[in-house]
Amino acid sequence: MFLTCMETVTKELVSWMRGHESSVFSISVHASGKYAITTSSDTAQLWDLDTFQRKRKLNILRSVGIQKVFFLPLSNTILSCFKDNSIFAWECDTLFCKYQLPAPPESSSILYKVFAVTRDGRILAAGGKSNHLHLWCLEARQLFRIIQMPTKVRAIRHLEFLPDSFDAGSNQVLGVLSQDGIMRFINIQTCKLLFEIGSLDEGISSSAISPHGRYIASIMENGSLNIYSVQALTQEINKPPPPLVKVIEDLPKNKLSSSDLKRKVTSGRVQQPAKSRESKIQTRILKQDLTGDFESKKNELPDGLNKKRLQILLKGYGEYPTKYRMFIWRSLLQLPENHTAFSSLIDKGTHVAFLNLQKKYPIKSRKLLRVLQRTLSALAHWSVIFSDTPYLPLLAFPFVKLFQNNQLICFEVIATLIINWCQHWFEYFPNPPINILSMIENVLAFHDKELLQHFIDHDITSQLYAWPLLETVFSEVLTREEWLKLFDNIFSNHPSFLLMTVVAYNMCSRAPLLNCNLKDDFEFFFHHRNNLDINVVIRQVYHLMETTPTDIHPDSMLNVFVALTKGQYPVFNQYPKFIVDYQTQEQERIRNDELDYLRERQTVEDMQAKVDQQRVEDEAWYQKQELLRQAEETRREMLLQEEEKMIQQRQRLAAVKRELKVKEMHLQDAARRRFLKLQQDQREMELRRLDDEIGRKNLTENQEAVAKEMRADADAYRRKVDLEEHMFHKLIEAGETQSQKTQKWKEAEGKELRLKSAKKASALSDASRKWFLKQEINAAVEHAENPCHKEEPRFQNEQEDSSCLPRTSQLNDSSEMDPSTQISLNRRAVEWDTTGQNLIEKVRNLRQRLTAQARHRCQTPHLLAA
Repeated sequence: MFLTCMETVTKELVSWMRGHESSVFSISVHASGKYAITTSSDTAQLWDLDTFQRKRKLNILRSVGIQKVFFLPLSNTILSCFKDNSIFAWECDTLFCKYQLPAPPESSSILYKVFAVTRDGRILAAGGKSNHLHLWCLEARQLFRIIQMPTKVRAIRHLEFLPDSFDAGSNQVLGVLSQDGIMRFINIQTCKLLFEIGSLDEGISSSAISPHGRYIASIMENGSLNIYSVQALTQEINKPPPPLVKVIEDLPKNKLSSSDLKRKVTSGRVQQPAKSRESKIQTRILKQDLTGDFESKKNELPDGLNKKRLQILLKGYGEYPTKYRMFIWRSLLQLPENHTAFSSLIDKGTHVAFLNLQKKYPIKSRKLLRVLQRTLSALAHWSVIFSDTPYLPLLAFPFVKLFQNNQLICFEVIATLIINWCQHWFEYFPNPPINILSMIENVLAFHDKELLQHFIDHDITSQLYAWPLLETVFSEVLTREEWLKLFDNIFSNHPSFLLMTVVAYNMCSRAPLLNCNLKDDFEFFFHHRNNLDINVVIRQVYHLMETTPTDIHPDSMLNVFVALTKGQYPVFNQYPKFIVDYQTQEQERIRNDELDYLRERQTVEDMQAKVDQQRVEDEAWYQKQELLRQAEETRREMLLQEEEKMIQQRQRLAAVKRELKVKEMHLQDAARRRFLKLQQDQREMELRRLDDEIGRKNLTENQEAVAKEMRADADAYRRKVDLEEHMFHKLIEAGETQSQKTQKWKEAEGKELRLKSAKKASALSDASRKWFLKQEINAAVEHAENPCHKEEPRFQNEQEDSSCLPRTSQLNDSSEMDPSTQISLNRRAVEWDTTGQNLIEKVRNLRQRLTAQARHRCQTPHLLAA
């Protein structure tokens, strides 16, 4: 959440302040306009309105909560009210806790929700969800009254005191807005209901009272805005107090009795009927009393202050307390605070005489310059002479700087200063006030002739040693603290005090002034700060006020203090009207001539601007054309460079194409060679395939021839065996004829058995040879089909081969054969072995021949590839 500060006249944003986390429901501004307090539910923050920076922050526990934090009127006290009914008072500058109000009695304990304070800051009214209203005396710090509202009131929503022009800030009428929408105005002293606004049918939602208590603005619950006139509602509120001076009528010519005299005199004094002399004496005494009353009334100031007491306090301490200075000044000057009149002056806007104020007076702070311009414009609208017063900004600047946050007070202070302390300043306008300077010179001549003679000897007039101090009201030669201390005394005394201060300043500076001989040194002295004690100057002023003769004393030629009138500001015409009018006319004529000149100059400047613009446009056009030409040349150069680059690229591309063409030709040639080689390899492979087919056919034919030969050998061997068997049978038959017939059959049986065994052995041997021959043929065929495989050994040595074949001798038992049979069988076995060995030898030769052909086919592709 953040706050925005707006300018009321220009509607411009001045600044924004950030720091609250929740919504702000209360804003309170200090009477000087320098500080402001913003309040939310969880914190209250103190802001410096000169810099719009946060000065301090009040943090509390969430369980407690804040109801309201605000400044007490016309004081430096901050009042903080919390939701637990605790109320604390704090010092604004140090934030030191001054006091805490005690808890209210239990019989009438309510939770405070709304608060209101009288204008003098002495009475605090508090209310809440009850018909009881508590009144606190902040000076005594105690609850002094509890007001019970009518039974219709169950809760109080808003409290506000009604200002009165005659109560000196101790407001007696309090407005109470209750839950029923009716705002009742009561007298807190008599506890009487004076009047009320709003009704049950048309209730009030919120309400506010004007600063002077003349009007009441109320927002109704139906959304309408009602404005009430307090004077029309009651005649008792603004009724003036009874007069302090009572007129005593003369005695009639006829003789009156003593009882008639007592009825006339109502003052309470015992009046005896006497002669005319006694009557005169009584009249004199009453006149003295009336003079004393008038003097007492003259010293009484607004807001309950007394001028004599303030002067005694000022002489004792030398200055007023800083935190009460602005309040005391406002009381001393009796500022009327005419908001409406001041607003009408401000609404007229900035005066033409001060439109270019910043050129003559360059002020760094925009805010200060804006306030100064607005204040000077208001003074110029108030009286026309101030629009032509050259020293007015110098005179007003220190007050503008002091009251920049309250422009109304600033304007009224300056206006009061001009009316009272600047009397007769404008009689010789536009020249310096010669009459006032003559008064100062007369007083200086009486009190310090040597210094005046020194001024005369060096041609230094009062316009040099007095007028710079007056037109700047000592702001150039004093510091801020010294200046404030001086004006505490100026505002507390007769208007002649300011003129005496000029004399005292020169007299207290006589030593350095007597040492000055050049005019520039004097000018420098009265426009810069000097090593001078302001307290000594002020004491010297009081001494001059008391010791100056009456015939030259300025107070005999200056009027007493007169405050600004309420409602409307007085007419200021203490100046030579014809001169001002003539000067105004001349200035108006000069201004019109200047305006004509400015218009003509503006026309010429416009024409010159157009010519310059045309020239600039022409130059720009020529420059653009030159740039275009340069750009065109640059583009052409770029195109030439690009063309050269393109030519080079084309050359490189042609070279690359040639290289690629050569590579392509080489690749095509290599591909052609590879293709030819592939074709050659395919033809060679075809030839090898044909060779293989031929070899297989030859092998098949060889195998068939070998098989045929083997079959033929086998048939021959079989026939031979049959023949031998037949011969063997014949031998057996021949042997049997020679053996005994008895053993003939036994032997024949044994022979037959042995013959069967031999047949079995022969059959087994034939089977073994056939199996071996079949294995060799299969191996040869497999080797022919896979010629590149390494040949595996199929046969061992001959002993192993012979061991694999069954022998007849292993099958037959030689012990059972006769020698002839055994010899025959052995011979046959040898023949069989010889025949088998021949077959094996043939198979081996055939195998070696096939192996050689296979190796030759396996080596041919490698030779072709190489």
